[in-house]
Amino acid sequence: MITVVRLGYNRGNCERLDRVLAAALAGKEYTIIDNIGEFLIAINDQGLKDILTMTPGAKSLRLLFAVHVPANGFVPEWQELMAWFMEHDLPKGTVGAVLLEGEGPLFTKGVARKLVFAANRAGCTFFGKPLVEATGDLYNFNTLAKIRGLDNYSAYEESAVNLVDRLESFMERKIEKPKILAIHASNRRTSNSLMLWNMLKVGLVGRADIEEISIRDGEIVDCRGCGFDTCKHYGENGECSYGGLVVEKVYPAIMECTHLVLVCPNYNDSVGANMSAMFNRLTALFYNSDFSDKRIYSLIVSGYSGSELLAEQIVGAMNLNKGFMLPPRFAMMETANDPRSIMDRAGVPERAEEMAKAMLE
Repeated sequence: MITVVRLGYNRGNCERLDRVLAAALAGKEYTIIDNIGEFLIAINDQGLKDILTMTPGAKSLRLLFAVHVPANGFVPEWQELMAWFMEHDLPKGTVGAVLLEGEGPLFTKGVARKLVFAANRAGCTFFGKPLVEATGDLYNFNTLAKIRGLDNYSAYEESAVNLVDRLESFMERKIEKPKILAIHASNRRTSNSLMLWNMLKVGLVGRADIEEISIRDGEIVDCRGCGFDTCKHYGENGECSYGGLVVEKVYPAIMECTHLVLVCPNYNDSVGANMSAMFNRLTALFYNSDFSDKRIYSLIVSGYSGSELLAEQIVGAMNLNKGFMLPPRFAMMETANDPRSIMDRAGVPERAEEMAKAMLE
C-alpha cells in the first residue's frame, strides 16, 4: 500500500502532475491524503500505522510525497510538514520517495532536499535516487529523453512509473558484518570532526570491518567536466581520466564498502573543497555502478551553526544524485569551535554510541 501525500495543490495548475501521478500509480494499491492537516491527523491518531494492516504482507509504511512548487517556490504545507518531522518520529521502517513538479526552473531541487532531510530526521529511509523532479518546461529531461529515445514528457512519466515501482518493491538487505569506509580531509591532532568519528568508531570496532581514507589538500583533483561519453567510457573500467587518489583508493574502497561515512567539518556552510571534489569525481563510477545497496552516513561538526546545510548538501549529492541509500537519521550533527572542544560537549559520546548501534542494526 502506498500513501500519497499531496502538497501545494491549491497553489497552481497541477493537471500535468496529476496525469503523471495517475500513470505511476496504475495497478497499485494506494491511498491519497490531499492536505497536510489530514496527514498530521492520520499520524497523530495512528491512522497511518493502521494502513499497514489493510494490505496483507505489508512490512512498512510507503510514503510518496507529490509536491507542486509554484513559481515563487513557497509551499506553506511543505514547511508545516517539515516542522512536524523535526519534532516527531515516523513509524519504524517507513520508506519515502518524492515526485515533484515546479511551475518554473527554480526551487524544485531545494524543496526536495529539505523535504528528504526533514523526513529522514523523523526516521524515514530513502532508497537511492528517490526523487523525480520536473521543471516547468521539462528542460531538465532533455538528456534522459535523448538516451531513452523519448520526448521529454514521456521520459518524465516513465521516470515516475519507475520511482513508484521502486518505492513499492524496496527491501533493505540485512548485513551481518558491515564494511565501513570513512572518508575525511582533516588534521588528526586538532580536528573535532575526526574526534567525533573516533568516538563513533568505539562502538564499531570488532563488529565491523573499518577502513579510513584521507583526501587532504593536494591529493584530489576536482572534476573538469568531461563529456558524457568520455566519463562513461572511463567509468566502465572503474577509472576516471584524471586518475590519482580517487581512482587508486577511493573508487575500489567505495565499491567494497556497505556503509560510507563522510566526516565533514563545516567550511563556510559547505563541505570542504576536497569532499566536494570527491562528490563530483564519483560521476564516472556512478554511470556504471549501482550504489543503491550502500548506506550513506555523515558526521558534521560546525564551529557555530549551519550543520543542516551540509546535511542537505550531502542528501542532494549522494542520495538524490549518486543513488546511495539514506538510512534513518543518517547525519550526526554537532557544534564545537576550539580544537578538541568536542570532547567537552555534553552528551556527544552517548549520541555517537547510539549512532554506532543504528549503523550495526
